[in-house]
Amino acid sequence: MMEITLDLGKMAEMRPVNTLVFHPGKCINCGMCLQVCPHRVFAQGERRVRMARADECMECGACQRNCPAGAIEVDSGVGCAAAMIKAALKGSKEVTCGDDCCR
Repeated sequence: MMEITLDLGKMAEMRPVNTLVFHPGKCINCGMCLQVCPHRVFAQGERRVRMARADECMECGACQRNCPAGAIEVDSGVGCAAAMIKAALKGSKEVTCGDDCCR
């Protein structure tokens, strides 16, 4: 019988740090994501935009909302800037992103 050992530390390192997914084949190189991303996650490539700093994504969703080609997917909410600002203005300790936020 074969024994399998799982290194949970390595598995945790393999998990993505956010929900950002970029589909380069759909990118039309319009540059909208370059203009709206507050953390410069995307950078200009040769024929299309490329993800340069995916781990810096705060999941605000601005890139997805402004991409006319649908090349970007992100589950905005956890790091949603609009939700954070709204919570701060209301004095709320709970940050939530829902239908009344940025979607």
